[in-house]
Amino acid sequence: MTSPHDDVSATIAAEAAPDSLDLARAVAGLPEQMEAALASSQATPGAVDGSRIANVVVMGMGGSGVAGDIVSALAAPLMPVPVSVAKGYECPAFIGPTTLVIAVSFSGNTEETLTAATAAHDAGAPVVAVTSGGRLAELAGEWAAPLYEVDAAIPMPRAAVGAISVAPLVALERAGLLSGIAGWVDAAVAQLRSRQAGTGAAADSLDSIVRAAGNGEMTPVFYGGGALGAVAAGRAKAQINENAKIPAFASFMPELCHNELAGWDQAGRLVDGSPLAIIALRHDFEHPQLGRRYDFTHGVLDRARIAVPHAELHAAGYGPMAQLFDLIYQVDVLSLRVASAARRDPGPIPLLEELKAFLV
Repeated sequence: MTSPHDDVSATIAAEAAPDSLDLARAVAGLPEQMEAALASSQATPGAVDGSRIANVVVMGMGGSGVAGDIVSALAAPLMPVPVSVAKGYECPAFIGPTTLVIAVSFSGNTEETLTAATAAHDAGAPVVAVTSGGRLAELAGEWAAPLYEVDAAIPMPRAAVGAISVAPLVALERAGLLSGIAGWVDAAVAQLRSRQAGTGAAADSLDSIVRAAGNGEMTPVFYGGGALGAVAAGRAKAQINENAKIPAFASFMPELCHNELAGWDQAGRLVDGSPLAIIALRHDFEHPQLGRRYDFTHGVLDRARIAVPHAELHAAGYGPMAQLFDLIYQVDVLSLRVASAARRDPGPIPLLEELKAFLV
C-alpha cells in the first residue's frame, strides 16, 4: 500500500541519490506534522499566566532555533509584549520573573540552550520547554514547567520545523498573549496541500540553478523581504548547508539595498571564481516599497559585468503563517533537489557530529 505522500516525496527526490533518513518523506509530511503538533500542544497541561509577562524570549539553536525566528516573525507584530530570540550560551541580562522563556531543543540536549535556559530559570523566569526528550525534558519536570513534547520519530531537528514552531505559538496563546493559532495552522496546512497537489517539487523553474549548485559550479544566495522573507531566506541557507553540504548565503530586504547591492555593480569575471545565483523569496506581506527594490536589484544583476543568474519563488496562501510555511516547504524541496544533484545524502551530517565530539 502506498502513502498519500509517496508521489510527492518521489518528486522531491527525482534524481537517484541516497536519502538514508528519508528526509524527502519528512518534508512531504509537513502538513500532517503541523496538524499533529497543534493537537498535541492543545492537549499539553499547564500554562503560564500571561498577565505577569512583560517580554518573551525564545531560545534555540540550529534546526530548533528557527522556531524563535518563526515566532518572532509571525507573533511579535500582534503581541502586547516584545519578543526576542536568543541563540547562544548567554542568557540576556534583562530576563527575570516577568520574562516568559520558551526553550526549544529537538533533542533536548543542545548545550547552548540548556545553559541559557538554566540561567533563565535561576533568574526566576517561567520556562516553557519544547523538546522530544533529553535533559531539557528532565529539567522541565524538575522545574514544574509546561512541557510540549515533539514527536521523537521525526528524523532530524530541521525536519521538525512544523512541530517546533506550532508548540511555542500555542504556548503563547494559552498564556493569553496571542489568539487564533488553530486558524493559522489550518490555513498553512491547506496551502501546503495545495502546493503539493499543484506543483509537487515546487521549484521546477530553478532546474539550471539546482544542477549548477549540485555540481559545485554555483553558490545560492537567498534574498527575503521583511520579517517573513528573512526567515525563509535564513531557512533556505541552512537547509542547503545541512542537506546538500555546500555553502549558501542569505540576505534580506531592505537592508541589503544599503550595502550588499553595491557589490554587484562590479561583478567579477568568470575566471575569478564560481558565480553566485540569487533566489528571491517573495510573499504578499512585503512593504510596497520592497517590490520596487527587488525590481531595481534585478536590473543591477542583469547589467553586471557577468550577468548573475536570478530567479524568484513566490508564496501563496491565506495569511502570514500559510505564506511563510509555503516558502519553507519550497526551499526545503529545493535543498533536497540540490543534494540529489550533488549525490549527497541529505540526512546525517558527520562534520557536526565531529564538532560535538570535539567539544566534549
